Parts: sequence; structure tokens; C-alpha cells
Amino acid sequence: MKLYNAKDIEFKPYGRVIDGYDFSELISVLKTSTPCPDNGTVYVTSDEKLERLDAAKVLGANIYGRMPIQIGYCNGHNTKLNALEYHRDSEVNIAADDVILLLAKKEEINDGYSLDTSKVKAFLIPAGTAVEIYATSLHYAPCHVKDGGFRVAVVLPRGTNEALNTKTEILFPEDKLLTHVNKWLIAHPDGGCPEGSFIGLTGKNIDTATDIN
Repeated sequence: MKLYNAKDIEFKPYGRVIDGYDFSELISVLKTSTPCPDNGTVYVTSDEKLERLDAAKVLGANIYGRMPIQIGYCNGHNTKLNALEYHRDSEVNIAADDVILLLAKKEEINDGYSLDTSKVKAFLIPAGTAVEIYATSLHYAPCHVKDGGFRVAVVLPRGTNEALNTKTEILFPEDKLLTHVNKWLIAHPDGGCPEGSFIGLTGKNIDTATDIN
């Protein structure tokens, strides 16, 4: 598959590059104060060290229109798609390292909530870049570009990705995708997702180590 850049026109249906903000302090804290596993990834929904930075005020007031937000991180090593998720709100990713995001569009989901992975596109997010991933874009864990892995700050409305306190009553077909607060997930059968995840991705489980041209 072809690798696009976040600044290419092909990225516009999926999100936008956030220009005009200085996230250098946040990136520095992300690099020096959050762990990067040698194998697999770690995701933390909310990190106090990141949330008390000046960047948090800008993100909450300007990017999210004064909504309560959380700033966490996803760090580690990964090359596979494994699943796709979406939220009811945009997600902001701030990359401390070069990463690849594998993205698809919500309208590409079939009526049975399946999606062929041939619809997925790959985008390079260069180190130091902040991007808004629209609510209509399906995404999952970033993929590393260099052997040292990746660190990415993840900004979302507060409460997103927290555990569900009660079992969801299935009133609509989409309800079977809800795994956490404000998180709908479609898993690949080879993705290693938790038991009970809805298996709806068909086709190849994309591997950026072998499938990027």
C-alpha cells in the first residue's frame, strides 16, 4: 500500500494538521516522562504531567471549544492494523516520533458493521506534528517507523476510553461495537483483541513492516 503524508491532499477527508500552536514542551515531557515498551504498546487515557502543561489549556479552550479534555499517551512498538475504532468526537494526536496511522472512513463500514481492510490508507505523521483525526475517521494504535518505537500524545474529551460500568443493552446494531466509554471498535480476527470484541474487519491484517510500498 502507498504511504501518504499528513500534509498530502489525501489526508483531508480523514483529518487536518494543526498549525500555529507550540507543543514543544508537551513533546519534551512525553519523551522524558512516559514509558515506551520494547514490545507492544501502552495506552494511558489521562496523564497529570501532560494535563498540567500550558498546551492543555490551549487544547481545551481552542481545539475542543472549552470542553473538558484528557491528555494521555500511546507509546511503544507496533506494525499491524489489528482493529479500527471511532469516537463521537475528534481525537488529537501529537507525535513525538515519526509514526504511521492506518485510517479508514466511517461511511465505508457495511450495514453489518464489517469493513474490508483494502479501504484502509496509511499516513506518515512526522515527529513534532499535531493532527486532528475527525470523528468520522476510523483509527487505532499508531505504527512505529524507527526501531526506537514511538510516543504519541492522545487528546480526547474527558471520560473517553474509560471502562463501561454496566453492560450495554443492544438496542441498535452499532451497540455491539461499544467496548468502552465513547469507543466503538471493529476487530480483525488476527488482531489479538480482547475476548468479546466484535470481529468485523475482513481481508488482510495490514502490517506496515511488509505492506508499505
